[in-house]
Amino acid sequence: MQELLSEIKQCRICEPHLDLGANPVVTGHKNSKIVIIGQAPGTKVHKSGIPWDDASGKQLRKWLNVSDKDFYDVEKFAIVPMGFCYPGKGKSGDKPPRKECAPLWHQSLFDKMPKLEMIILIGMYAQNYYLKDKAKRTLTETVDNYPEYLPKYFVMPHPSPRNRFWLTKNPWFEKNVIPELQKKVAAILN
Repeated sequence: MQELLSEIKQCRICEPHLDLGANPVVTGHKNSKIVIIGQAPGTKVHKSGIPWDDASGKQLRKWLNVSDKDFYDVEKFAIVPMGFCYPGKGKSGDKPPRKECAPLWHQSLFDKMPKLEMIILIGMYAQNYYLKDKAKRTLTETVDNYPEYLPKYFVMPHPSPRNRFWLTKNPWFEKNVIPELQKKVAAILN
């Protein structure tokens, strides 16, 4: 696993397309039990090299009901985004994650995690890639139908502060889905 992670950290395949250059942010361990697949690092994470080291990460840890210590314990959580590097600024927020990372690296990483019990798919990029034609028409519909994807996948919206409008419009998510997520995470980690 360390050899593979080291190889990924040296990857420069997308560098010509990246505003801030390549800085792959990914974690994992042969004992990782849960994989979190989000979009791609933002500028803060690009600079720190620490996944989910921002407001979105703080909200995600709250949703998961885990401490920073547990979240960053690679034997508990592997963090394998759709794009490992910051993709750059787009018209309204960051550009989409680069398409090269997932097909190039994901399966190799998962093959080295025999204790993997659940994959958390955060946002449409991860959900569309992994659920393919089983994803619903919208992220809201996919998340509302989260039991269909269990036990392998747990689907969620992005925990970004920009998603406050979605969360306000869909109170059922924090009322019904988050408790189920917390239950599953606790059962896997204990």
